[in-house]
Amino acid sequence: MEIRNVVLLAHQGAGKTSLAEFMLFTSGVNQRLGSVADGTATSDYDPLEVERGMGINLSLLSFEWQGTKLNLIDTPGYADFIGEVRSGLRVTEGAVIVICAASGVEVGTEQMWNDAGKAKLTRLIFVNKMERDNADFFSTLEAIQAKLSPKCLPLQLPIGSQSDFQGIIDLVTMKAYIGDTLKEAEIPSTLQKQAEASREKLIEAAVESDDELINKYLEGEAITNEEIIVAIKKSTIAGKLVPVFVGSALQGIGVQQVLNGICCYLPSPEEKDAFVAKNVSTGNQEEIKPDLEAPLSSLVFKTTADPYVGKLSYFRVYSGVISSNSQVWNANRNSIERIGQLFTMVGKNQQQVPQIGAGDIGVVAKLGLTTTGDTLCAREHSVIFESIEFPQANFSMAIQPQTKTDLDKMSTALPKICEEDPSLRIHREPDTNQFIISGVGDSHLEIAREKIRRKFGVEVKLDLPKIPYKETITISTRAEYKHKKQSGGHGQYGHVFLELEPLPRGGGFEFNEKIFGGAIPQNYIPSVEKGVNEAKEEGVLAGYPVVDVKATLYDGSFHSVDSSDIAFKIAGAQAFKKGLSQGQPVLLEPMMKLKITVPEEYTGDITSDLNTKRGRVLGMSPGDGINVIDAQAPYAELLRYAIDLRSMTQGRGEFVMEFDHYEEVPAHLSQKIVADTKKAGKGD
Repeated sequence: MEIRNVVLLAHQGAGKTSLAEFMLFTSGVNQRLGSVADGTATSDYDPLEVERGMGINLSLLSFEWQGTKLNLIDTPGYADFIGEVRSGLRVTEGAVIVICAASGVEVGTEQMWNDAGKAKLTRLIFVNKMERDNADFFSTLEAIQAKLSPKCLPLQLPIGSQSDFQGIIDLVTMKAYIGDTLKEAEIPSTLQKQAEASREKLIEAAVESDDELINKYLEGEAITNEEIIVAIKKSTIAGKLVPVFVGSALQGIGVQQVLNGICCYLPSPEEKDAFVAKNVSTGNQEEIKPDLEAPLSSLVFKTTADPYVGKLSYFRVYSGVISSNSQVWNANRNSIERIGQLFTMVGKNQQQVPQIGAGDIGVVAKLGLTTTGDTLCAREHSVIFESIEFPQANFSMAIQPQTKTDLDKMSTALPKICEEDPSLRIHREPDTNQFIISGVGDSHLEIAREKIRRKFGVEVKLDLPKIPYKETITISTRAEYKHKKQSGGHGQYGHVFLELEPLPRGGGFEFNEKIFGGAIPQNYIPSVEKGVNEAKEEGVLAGYPVVDVKATLYDGSFHSVDSSDIAFKIAGAQAFKKGLSQGQPVLLEPMMKLKITVPEEYTGDITSDLNTKRGRVLGMSPGDGINVIDAQAPYAELLRYAIDLRSMTQGRGEFVMEFDHYEEVPAHLSQKIVADTKKAGKGD
């Protein structure tokens, strides 16, 4: 059976899920029509999706349409969940981009168009919501051709629009189809001329990929509809044409034509270029063809962690066959993986199947080691596919449990939630002792928090992370401390002289000793060092760790009876603290390196915003209407930068941020930080 693997893409709210829903209804998979508004849509089945009326996870819908198996991947339209979109793009050959006829080409549309282009997918466009107020097919088409590509040409024209939308004209057959029953009719005379002109343009573009047809066309010979369809497919797969369909997913007008278009114009796995994987034994890249007889190779592109069903792994088979109740080789983990029952999915509904063959997509439960991005293959022919590139996790929050019991459960829930969504990252910040969760944006982390609560019963709260400030000194200084205690029996005596010198930024911390003539016996020197090392963990300004200081023990005295390790440890610590206070201590803050990629027209806004964030622009490299800005700014000013950049560029900008170095905090800010820290009572 022929297979089509297709990803549905759109800006939030353009109606992809409603389109998918009507496709399932039209194909007979669903007997009743679900809807996003009622929370009954097949692909938005997660309680969070139902509650919010939006897609959060990708959803696999496998069904048949006129003898072809369709694996439709419905993806979220909201920018924070781009990781799910990337997974869907990775395992499909074709994309249907849904655009709302009332809102036109939106930011998300451009993003999805570009992502599908980077993934080398063959694209179709469906202009949806023709029944809506303000729906305008022709101005939307103009925007598509201007902002996406002039190669986007209509295969259909609408009859009427808004409340008067009745049906479509098929430019290949030159017939009109009215209503969701697609009753065939004549083209209204008012639209006849326009239809003929649009058809002419379409045929011109389509025949370009076929020399024989070009000649026929130029010589004015009649070209049959069958020849036109073949030519459209050829041009579409070659990327020279992007067919535009039109309709209303809610009314079901035009949905059947999109289904036909997917089968007709989008490539099967055999019709796309072969996939490439690295052969583990030779280290070379090799072509993988969708051949059932070849050794197995498949990629896991999505993992869901469900407390009831367990772990589900979604995979695409590139060659060979994977069978239920078998064993496969996980090439990334170098280990055997047991395969239980295989399924195909329609939303959350599983259908058991004995096997999944080359070019097809399936699901298996409860894999032991396998995670998203792993290759499952035949052990005797071990290959590894390139993993999925997930977006940068640029927005971070500190995550903490509400109660002690939540703390224990949190440590098991966090790795599971990251396995389910690889665009989330978790790490512990040693300097502030906080767990930091990073994602694409605030909604992404908010949804992650909700998932942790619902799936694992763990209540956590999110706060902006603490800044890992450090402290240092700016002048050299000497300090002395004598620890002396006399109280019945043995006393305590330790006497230490320390010299403290500032080191260059990034110099770390050094401890030296220059004791002459046994002023302090050698066996007590490690205790002094221990005291100094403990004291440097909490500076004198606001209790932050001390860096870029060299401490030298140069003199002291001892008592033959009362001196002890503990006495010298205390003396070392106190002398160090005293020295810090005298060394004109300052606060240091982490400076981040930024690489910001934005359309040229936003460059001015970005640079002036960086100035307000105490940032500095280091360089710019323009090209192709895009500007890459290299900059530096303090971490304290960048905690919400992912959100700021999105609002400044309407979602068109992106950035990468990494730690660069520490720098002194300006004095006026330093006083405020010290006061705030003392007020908060550090460490609470």
